[in-house]
Amino acid sequence: MKLKALLISAWLLIGGLAHAQSPKVELDLSATEVISQGQTGTCWSFCTTSFLESEALRLTGERHDFSEMAHVRVIYPEKVERYLRYHGHHQFGPGGLSHDVTHAAEVYGMVPQSVYNGREGAGGHNHKVLDRKMKALAKKWAKSGKGSVAGDFDEVDAILDAHLGPLPTSFQYQGTTFTPVSFRDAMGIDPASYVTLSSFAHHPFGAPFILEVPDNHALEAFWNVPLDALEAEVHHALDNGFTVAWDADVSNEGFSFLEGWAIMPETAATKEQWGGLDAMPDEPLVDQSMRQVAFDTQENTDDHLMHIVGRATDAQGRRYFVIKNSWGQDNPYGGQQFVSMSYFRHHTMGVMVHEAGISPTLRQEMGR
Repeated sequence: MKLKALLISAWLLIGGLAHAQSPKVELDLSATEVISQGQTGTCWSFCTTSFLESEALRLTGERHDFSEMAHVRVIYPEKVERYLRYHGHHQFGPGGLSHDVTHAAEVYGMVPQSVYNGREGAGGHNHKVLDRKMKALAKKWAKSGKGSVAGDFDEVDAILDAHLGPLPTSFQYQGTTFTPVSFRDAMGIDPASYVTLSSFAHHPFGAPFILEVPDNHALEAFWNVPLDALEAEVHHALDNGFTVAWDADVSNEGFSFLEGWAIMPETAATKEQWGGLDAMPDEPLVDQSMRQVAFDTQENTDDHLMHIVGRATDAQGRRYFVIKNSWGQDNPYGGQQFVSMSYFRHHTMGVMVHEAGISPTLRQEMGR
């Protein structure tokens, strides 16, 4: 048995904080089970693909398992070209954001996991060699000083095809022949219908802005709303049957996949301390200024994307968002976690939701 599994088993036997304090799940909109992104930096695709699976269930009433790696395969060549356009002075790596998935769905379409699994091995996905090869190739071409004409993109395709497989142009699924575009449309997914929201005071509210995080390599815009409105919009979406893709900082003591929590401990400084408390620690009240300082000082960074699929309430009446992570199922909640409102308010980078899931007031403000 793996060490991680042994630790979880021991923790369950002695009765950990997670089960002693488990909130009651009041709303569950998940569509597919938690899976693992393996040894890859593609949480952006796993999160947003899960999000689109819930969207397909909402729109068609049917559950489907979509390919995460098809989106990765579409986006990687665009990263190479963009890196060369910026003379090698641009973010380049395996990371991304939710809008990369909807962009891939727009320009290529979507395919089922059963059709394209990205050459996933028995031990799961491992992109260490792929990422190293792609970075070396992009850097070599950038150093040539010839811009994008220096690149033989057949070489890019060859590397990606070897590690992920060539993208299908048509396929059979459940007795029907599809193209990626016709499959996307059959699933009810319109990439143009999704909006991204954030909340930072160094840009005007009520307008779009380019979120300054490294993995926003495509330089896409987020609609800026006050912090209270951002939280309210996620509640509004959930209350109306819409899940939410969530980009957040997880490099802090309050985020524990093992225990299944994401909180902002104030009474206790570390998760080892709050893990032994009889009750959940008090959390600070997070306002716009506190959040802004954390972003400006780079205390908060763009680390990880997850999928908000529900809401729960604990015995003290405190509410939590329920999220699907993409680190496998090895925690007490099968890979899900409870995210406190304080944690969400402090550590959120941005969210994606269907435009029909936002409030009428915000939708009118955005001109949608």
